[in-house]
Amino acid sequence: MASSVKMEVSHSQEQAQSPRPAPVQKLHYPFWFGGSASSFAASVTHPLDLVKVRLQTRGPSAPTSMLGMFGHVVKNDGLLGLYSGLSASLLRQLTYSTTRFGIYEELKSRFTSPDHPVGFLTLVGMASASGFIGGIAGNPADVINVRMQHDAALPLEQRRNYRHAIHGIMQMTRTEGPASLFRGVWPNSTRAVLMTASQLASYDVFKRMCINKAGMSDNLSTHFTASFLAGFVATTVCSPVDVIKTRVMSASPAESRGHNTLGLLREISRKEGFAWAFRGWVPSFIRLGPHTIATFIFLEEHKKLYRMLKGV
Repeated sequence: MASSVKMEVSHSQEQAQSPRPAPVQKLHYPFWFGGSASSFAASVTHPLDLVKVRLQTRGPSAPTSMLGMFGHVVKNDGLLGLYSGLSASLLRQLTYSTTRFGIYEELKSRFTSPDHPVGFLTLVGMASASGFIGGIAGNPADVINVRMQHDAALPLEQRRNYRHAIHGIMQMTRTEGPASLFRGVWPNSTRAVLMTASQLASYDVFKRMCINKAGMSDNLSTHFTASFLAGFVATTVCSPVDVIKTRVMSASPAESRGHNTLGLLREISRKEGFAWAFRGWVPSFIRLGPHTIATFIFLEEHKKLYRMLKGV
């Protein structure tokens, strides 16, 4: 009996002395991480984005395939032609992606914790709000980005010849008025809502599934798998709005006069049928897939380095 009591007391002492698992530390990452990661990714995938824009706005005699358009650009503009508009693309990421990623991460930091993750619909709501604000913030750079990528496909007399993104913004403001910088802001913001909801929210869900359901570790393989699936979802969801946005932003003042977004939609449907909604889907996925993968891998590495510097 005494021996049994001693054993129970000893066991209780061991339990009291055994260390409890430390709670998962909640970190607040810098607001600019998303914009920085997206800028790195854009530097890698810009040629794919340029080819996608050229396919969506091509004329009757232009190539219809992605490889054909690549060859067409290189033949007419050289290898550097694949990086036409890179400054505008980087400016877009520094405005649009910094805003949407920053707000999304801020909302997640405030309303979720590692021990109590929120549901998918809540993540979608957070991402949608973040994307809408990001779409408005990044619209001027997005207009310049589309124009600079499309410029070389125009006849010489119609080219705008922006030297870089800031020059393009100044030229547009001077010749077309400040309102021109927000041309296509509603389809662009709609696309940003769809993009952010389908990309950021789905990435978090796929990453959670890889770790909790598939038994994967929080490592590069998991980040690659989750971001690849998020890129596929985002491309499919955003394709129709992406085509409309590109058409509206690349239009000249004469072409856009008398046409609102709904009128342009009717005009495209009348001329091309409903296949326009997924025009350029393959190059969009080939561009957005690697861009999504690169963005989230760069973002996770940003966070990893930050944790190391903080000693977590």
